[in-house]
Amino acid sequence: PSRTMSKTLATYLQAVRSTLQAAMCLENFSSQVVERHNKPEIEVARNVEVLMTPVVVSRNKQEKVLIEGSINSLRISISIKKSDAIETILCTKLMRFMMMRAENFFILRRKPVDGYDISFLVTNFHTEAMYKHKLVDFIIQFMEDIDKEISEMKMMVNWRARTVAEEFLGAFHT
Repeated sequence: PSRTMSKTLATYLQAVRSTLQAAMCLENFSSQVVERHNKPEIEVARNVEVLMTPVVVSRNKQEKVLIEGSINSLRISISIKKSDAIETILCTKLMRFMMMRAENFFILRRKPVDGYDISFLVTNFHTEAMYKHKLVDFIIQFMEDIDKEISEMKMMVNWRARTVAEEFLGAFHT
C-alpha cells in the first residue's frame, strides 16, 4: 500500500488480499452431471458440496467485496463507494464501459452479481495460465485505481460545471 493511502483503506485492501490468496486454491474439476464438461461451479451452483461459504469483506456500508469460491472457480464482486449522485452515475457508466469490453480483461464478468458494481470470475484455467499472486495484485490494484479514477472524473465534472456556470452568469454582468 502507498503512503498516501488511508489506514482504513490499507487495512481493508490487506484483508481482501489475504482472503483472495486463501481462496485462490483452485483445481481442475470435471462436471458431475455432463461428461467431459468443466464449467465454473460457482456459476452453475448445482453441487453444494463443491461450493465454499461466501465471504464478505466490508470497509463500510457501501464499500464491500463478496468472495464466493468453489473447487474450480472464484467469483469476486466489488461494491464501490458512491457518496453522491454524481459518483453513482460515474460509477455506473464506467462499469458499463468496462463490462462491454470484458473479453479484453479475461477475468471480468459481463454482468455483476446483484447488489454489486462489478464482478470478476477466476477459474482454474486462469490460475494454471497466470500467476495467482499477479491475479490478486490485479484485483487489489483495480480496487485502488477505480476509486481514484471516479474521484478524478468527479473533479473534472465539477470543474466543467463551474466553468460553464461562470461563463453563463458572466453574460448577465455585462
